[in-house]
Amino acid sequence: MIKGFKEFIMRGNVIDLAVAVVIGAAFTLVVNAFVDGIINPLIGLFFQADSLNDLTIGVFAVGAVIGAIINFLAVALVVYFVFVYPMNKLKERQAAKAGVVDEAELPSEQQLLVQIRDLLEKQSS
Repeated sequence: MIKGFKEFIMRGNVIDLAVAVVIGAAFTLVVNAFVDGIINPLIGLFFQADSLNDLTIGVFAVGAVIGAIINFLAVALVVYFVFVYPMNKLKERQAAKAGVVDEAELPSEQQLLVQIRDLLEKQSS
């Protein structure tokens, strides 16, 4: 049972989904701060709306936006270094143990075509 759970957690899509949820939640704060600090005051300059009660003309709450952006970057940084980076390293080690060849080590199509051309030239001469 524990082995099955470990395999479930080690699948890439579970970690990717968890990262997406955390980043999405953090980005929601950025969007909300932007709307509350920039968009709503701009709308408040033109219309009187109940949702913009505390608005004073000409004052934008940019501090909330900057704070939300910093918070988002901090969350993204922590998620990357705590979850994504270690998981990628673990996958690389598992692939190396399994003997999987990295695509970067394989020759490109152009290199293969040049090799085939050279071999054909050798055979014909």
